[in-house]
This record gives sequence, C-alpha cells and structure tokens, in this order.
Amino acid sequence: MYVSRLALDHYRSWSQVVVDFVPGVNLIVGKNGLGKTNLVEAVEILSTGSSHRASSTLPLIERGQPTATIRANVVGANVPDGSGDHAQVTTYEASLHARGANRARINSGSSLYLRDIIGQIPSVSFTPEDQRLVSGDPATRRGMLNQAGALLEPGYLAALQQFTRIGKQRATLLKQLNANQSAGQPVDAVLSGLEIWTGQFIEAGITLTHMRRRIIDALAEPFAAIYRGLAGETEEVTLQYVPSFDEVLLYDEPHQAISEHFQRIYPGEVARGVNLIGPQRDDLSLELFDVPVREFASNGEMWTMALALKMALFQVIRERLGIRPIVILDDVFAQLDDSRRTQILEFAKEQDQVLITVASRGDVPAEAMNGGESETVHVIDVAALKAAGDAYRESIAQSLAALQAAREQEQQ
Repeated sequence: MYVSRLALDHYRSWSQVVVDFVPGVNLIVGKNGLGKTNLVEAVEILSTGSSHRASSTLPLIERGQPTATIRANVVGANVPDGSGDHAQVTTYEASLHARGANRARINSGSSLYLRDIIGQIPSVSFTPEDQRLVSGDPATRRGMLNQAGALLEPGYLAALQQFTRIGKQRATLLKQLNANQSAGQPVDAVLSGLEIWTGQFIEAGITLTHMRRRIIDALAEPFAAIYRGLAGETEEVTLQYVPSFDEVLLYDEPHQAISEHFQRIYPGEVARGVNLIGPQRDDLSLELFDVPVREFASNGEMWTMALALKMALFQVIRERLGIRPIVILDDVFAQLDDSRRTQILEFAKEQDQVLITVASRGDVPAEAMNGGESETVHVIDVAALKAAGDAYRESIAQSLAALQAAREQEQQ
C-alpha cells in the first residue's frame, strides 16, 4: 500500500499543492519553515484522524480560511498482503472545518465523518517528539495511545469523542455547582444533572478503558522483544497501562466502585471544577529492570524505547490489518546517533512506502539513499513546490485583474 498523489487546499502553509509519491523511499527536502512536515502530517491526519503536532483542527487550516482539504490517491488500500488487487487506486478526501464536524469522502462518494475512514490508510510516524513518549507528561503518551486506538480498535474514535463530550458537560456542571454554592443559590437541579452525567461519564470511561487496555496488552510483548533486539538480549523492559479508573482492573463489574470513588472526591471536584478521575488522566508505565525509565534512563535509552514502541505499533497494525503501514520519518535523523539511524533505516527500507523529511540531502545517512528493494530514492524539492505554487497563484491573480479591468472598460 502506498500514497501515489497528495493534494492539499488551504492546509497550514499550503494554499494549494499537489505532490506525487512512489513506492519505497520518498525524500522530502526543504529548509525549515517551507512546509515539508505539513505534507507528511496531512497523511497522518488521513490515517489516524489526528496529528502529533496539534490537539485541535484549527491550527491545521490556513489562516483566514474556513476549511482545509486533504486528498490522497492510495494504491492497494485495504488490500491485505498477498491477496487482492494491489494496483487498485482509491481516493480519500478529508475536509477539516474551523467550525463543525470534520468530514470525509471515498472516491467522491457520500459524505462521511472523518472517523469513518480512519484505519484505511494506516501509518506510523517517527518524529523528534517521540522521546517525550518516555520522558514527557502523560498527555503525550495518551496522544500516542489515541492514534493507536484509532487504527486498532473499531469504534475507538467515536468512543473517545463521546467520552470527551460527556466530560466537558460534567465539568461545566461542577463549575456551576461551585458558583451556586458560593452565591448561596439553590443547587438541587444542578446536583440532579450532575448525577446523570456522572453515570454517563463512568459508563463511557469504562468502555474507553477496556479499549485502551486491549491496545497496551497487544503492544507490550512486541515492544519488549523489539527493545531487546535493539538494545541487547539482556535488557528487560515492560510496558503497562495505568488507568485512572483502576477499578476496571480489579473488578468484573467496576461501576459501583468507581461511583463510590467519585463520592469520596466530590468536594475536591466541586472546589476545582474539573473531573479528577477518568481516562483523561490515564498514563503508560515504561520500566527498565522494574524501575521507571524516567528516573534514570539515559537519552539514548529513551530514544531506543521510543523507537521500539513505534516499531511495536507497526508490527501489531500489520498483524491485525494484514497491511504494511506507511512509515513517516519526520526530521528524526538529527536527533539520532549513528547506531539508531541504522536501526530505523533498516526497519524502514523493508516497508512498502517511507516518507522522509529533511532540511537538506546531507542530513540523510548514505545508506538511506539506497532504496532497498525499491528503485532509486524519489526526491521532492519543497522549495520548488512552493515556487511553483506561488507562480500559479500569481498567474491567477493577474488573470483576474485583467478580467476585472476588461469589465470596467466595457462599462465605461
């Protein structure tokens, strides 16, 4: 499976651009600020419904525009390895809106929600931010968990969106309850509403917790095996899910236990106006020899763990879906030493398609320029793309100006 053409309209820094890709290694070269990462990020959006660089849709839309559009021609989408028509081309389109729900189409068909096409173009991204999966805050790890869930768990994004919506409503009621108590106003109606939304919050949270537990259970063993392969057979590393609703791990029917937990923390929630427990506070635990890696791991060990985690995700996606995900290497070579560069390149060159962004061709190790089983590396000059786009817009502007001038002359 591979993306053969990508077209963007009003996406981040690109007003319009069309890029052709090939199977194997695609090298996207351009100075910082020209928009090379925006190109691969658009593929990530089509793949997972989210970006590792943005938590909302608004930053993805060109300033002053209401909508951004991503279109991609994908060869062999949803065709398992060794079966089907690998030459079949499917066109996927995503419309990202500053207001309202994001939409999607397949082959110009009926309008869908964006979440309805997630998982049909699986990808795994390796980025400069990956080390934060080990050293960063829990929100970073939840972001990776959500992208994995979008690809591996049917209905995951819908469950996450429902949980998020309920959580916002419950937090609003907590703030309102605090305000009413402070002002000496009646609270009965708010309390009644809070009880209803708390029940829904628990139910949606348990559903999401079960999904996340299955994802981590699937990743844990390949993660440990891949890490040993990268760092040495004596290395013992573990990956565990740390749910905020830990009652889900303790009881077959955890609803009552979670409800009692909420009753215990009720005063604190009202005082702060936030949901103090729930999947919005989940985390992952990574340990090396039974010690949390954030407490002692070196920079190199953290990078190796991050690489192993992403490679494990790739392996599980391939086993579950029967398709090799697209591999995105976004400006990672400057972050890695020679050994880890070699490890990630050996992994990447075995895949159907690899998209690599670099500031200059000199940033790429020499071995990457040998496309493995593919032919030569396909190089994309981002500066040339930008210049062509600017020239096109200038010609359109001149044509419109000439047309306007002609109309004005006719009216005189």
